[in-house]
Amino acid sequence: QVQLVESGGGLVQAGGSLRLSCAASGRSFSTYAVGWFRQPPGKEREFVASIGRSGGWTYYADSVKSRFSISRDNAKKTVYLQMNSVKPEDTAVYYCGAPEYRGGDNYTPHTLGEYDYWGQGTQVTVSS
Repeated sequence: QVQLVESGGGLVQAGGSLRLSCAASGRSFSTYAVGWFRQPPGKEREFVASIGRSGGWTYYADSVKSRFSISRDNAKKTVYLQMNSVKPEDTAVYYCGAPEYRGGDNYTPHTLGEYDYWGQGTQVTVSS
């Protein structure tokens, strides 16, 4: 299994940038796809972006496409979410997750039910 810890959240002004990190521990990190989800206040957790095990495949929610970028460094066992041109509606607790299922390089899960492991979350607040 894999353990995940998010960091990098904070307060940012609209139009600014922020980079979140998801550090993993455990064996075989490079065999796991990883995803970012977020949970706005009073709402359900929603998909943001995911990346395949080798980093060559990515998938984004329409709401963040062209503004956010997901990447990974398997040597550092870390996945990043670069958030640019942030908006107040991006305010949420951001979680990284991983599925137990080890798909191929192009496996980029984007539904909540596909994920088995979660970090504790990091708060992102965007001020207008």
